[in-house]
Amino acid sequence: MITSRTLRTLRGHYVASLFALTHRVTVTVFLAMTLNASAAEFPSRPIRIVVPSTPAGGLDVLVRILAPKLTEKWGQPIIIDNRPGAGGVIGSEIVAKSTPDGHTLLVVAAGYAANPFLYKKLPYETPKDFAPVTIIGDAPNVLVVHPSLPVNSVKELMALAKQKPGELTYASSGVGTSGHLAMELLERSAGVKMIHVPYKGAGAATAAVVAGQTQMLFSATAAVQPQVKSGRLKALAVSSAKRWSSLPDVPSVAEAAIPGYEVDGWYAMLAPGKTPKTIINRIYTDLVDILKTREVTARIEAAGFRVNGLTPEAFAKVIDHDLKKWSVVIKEAGIRASDSE
Repeated sequence: MITSRTLRTLRGHYVASLFALTHRVTVTVFLAMTLNASAAEFPSRPIRIVVPSTPAGGLDVLVRILAPKLTEKWGQPIIIDNRPGAGGVIGSEIVAKSTPDGHTLLVVAAGYAANPFLYKKLPYETPKDFAPVTIIGDAPNVLVVHPSLPVNSVKELMALAKQKPGELTYASSGVGTSGHLAMELLERSAGVKMIHVPYKGAGAATAAVVAGQTQMLFSATAAVQPQVKSGRLKALAVSSAKRWSSLPDVPSVAEAAIPGYEVDGWYAMLAPGKTPKTIINRIYTDLVDILKTREVTARIEAAGFRVNGLTPEAFAKVIDHDLKKWSVVIKEAGIRASDSE
């Protein structure tokens, strides 16, 4: 027999449950309405693009080519925020935890897909906490050495490394970055061992080699091409399967010494993971329109890149492919992020 007291208790639980459900629905609807309003208004204030590396690196070069054109198209200032450190993790965390309304964006290099396997715990979840926008451009890494190093080819460099095991040093823009992984693969392929010296960004790594503090590095063409042309660095090879158009006289590693060797780099834009699809599509469409202009294409190619412009969906597949690829390479090489800090 159900007593009046039991009925009152059941009624109370029902009312509480109904209130909780109504509250959740209200909050969900409110958030959806807020995001839809944000999408309709985008962009409504300055756009912050976080560059998780130091100035003068490949990412920084690309963003500074695009920024004035984005300002013209959107009618809003573009704030370039360099946040180097931890192989891009510091800058990436900022964007992962930002409001997903398109006003905070992130540019990353291919090493973005390596970080989940370098750190025991990241302050964000890859790729869940990011929304792919597009690959802006791609380019191989260039193996450059300080002019004082007595080598003029990859074969000569590997021979010297075998004569002096554990003595030669190479810089990188951080553990797990494209340049670091390219050098790790070169070492393993040639059976040599050198000392890795990571820096907080391509600009700092390049400066260290120019100054003779370290002896070599693999880096984006944009970061080292001026130094190669001025004679302050000597280019030995590119990491792509074939020669690169902006450095036609420089052979590929595969051509020069190690058949089958290939590490291609990409440079791309991401948004926070819950950014509405309408905003992602708006950013993508506007970026591709800019990339297709003759002026921007020429400047990007002059910097050593090739214009890309993959759709968000196609870019997501590239990320998935690279996550699988680098998980194997990093595990086999025993690379750890603690090496850099």
